Amino acid sequence: MGERPVKIGDQIEIADHRGFVEDIHIISTSIRTLDGLYVRIPSETVFTSSIINYSSNQVRRVDFVIGIRYSDDADKAVRIIRAIIDEHPLTLVSPEAHVFVDELGDNSVDIVARVWNPTSEWYTVKRELLWIIKTAIEAAGIQIPFPQRVLWYGADEEKAPEVEK
Repeated sequence: MGERPVKIGDQIEIADHRGFVEDIHIISTSIRTLDGLYVRIPSETVFTSSIINYSSNQVRRVDFVIGIRYSDDADKAVRIIRAIIDEHPLTLVSPEAHVFVDELGDNSVDIVARVWNPTSEWYTVKRELLWIIKTAIEAAGIQIPFPQRVLWYGADEEKAPEVEK
């Protein structure tokens, strides 16, 4: 009880419930979930569960994965994304943001952007940056691909790609 891992107003996650602390009593803690429901969590659960406190640090990171087509210029996409992050008024210079090609996926080249911002502005930054990045890379002619498969039928053997046996 003396530890005080949460306080009223904190955004937390306890026992699969995520929301804002509304009230703390000896017997239970009440939270308002992100969709407006109230949940009463018994103190026993609070004391014996892992608690994620999203409000306890002054800065928080937003992570994005932006997939682009293999035929698009990944360097250009990284430059565009980096410029958008650098220009946004709520992104922090320190800790530094990182933008890089993270994975060569089944359907896309995946670019990761990791951006730090004030905890109180986390959702605003996430919402705004994702939309700005999407529209900017599309305006530059870079497309976000959708999953697709190519099917080869036995009758089309002469058209099928060579496969090592």
